[in-house]
Amino acid sequence: MLLAMMSLNTYAQLTPVNYSDKDQKLTGLHGTPKKEKTNKAGILILPAWKGIQDHEKEVATKLSEMGYHTFVADIYGEGNYPKDAKEAGALSSYYKKNITEYQHRIQLALDELIKSGASKDKIVIIGYCFGGTGAVEAARINMPVKGIVSFHGGLGRDSNRVVTNIFPRLLICHGADDPYVSKEEISLFQDEMRKGKADWQMNYYANAVHAFTEKTAGDDNSRGAAYNFNADKRSWADFMNFLQSVL
Repeated sequence: MLLAMMSLNTYAQLTPVNYSDKDQKLTGLHGTPKKEKTNKAGILILPAWKGIQDHEKEVATKLSEMGYHTFVADIYGEGNYPKDAKEAGALSSYYKKNITEYQHRIQLALDELIKSGASKDKIVIIGYCFGGTGAVEAARINMPVKGIVSFHGGLGRDSNRVVTNIFPRLLICHGADDPYVSKEEISLFQDEMRKGKADWQMNYYANAVHAFTEKTAGDDNSRGAAYNFNADKRSWADFMNFLQSVL
């Protein structure tokens, strides 16, 4: 992540926010609403495995232009940003295995979103890939938000974890041909949602694999991760409908 290289013209509504997890320095991005909604609704954005990239900045800017307070979370912290896919894989795997640390970093970012002006009673968490996994985790521990949206995120859960009632509403946007999320993982997730009496929906997008909202992922589905124009636009429309419903 290179915040210093961020284009101020392209992302003029985004302001770096310094915060910390004990001695670990974190730098997120607050999106100031172009015209604030009367309910001061906020959206927390959890990045994919490489940390804050242009995609997350674009989403935050777009949502802020619509009137939402936004905050892009810094999960890894200064000095720990991955330089390549190998490092990103190692870091994201660490937080998936040490899930309470991941949940804590999400909570810290949620606190910053509220400090930045969002109403604590009108918040939705969204995430992409690794961030989608984080969004689901936020729902599992009932973070005080109205809903969560996962775009091509992981759905797995340690079978030793107890399933409790889940209160935030969930929208899972999933590539129908995503090779990284097994049928077993999907089945177990759906069983968990039923046992947790969650208000959830899972939307599948045809011909879409992993990372279908990420324009830099290319268009070769055989690699397992690729951009899909239709899935990107349809999942965004579903997300907009979800926001209208929960906020």
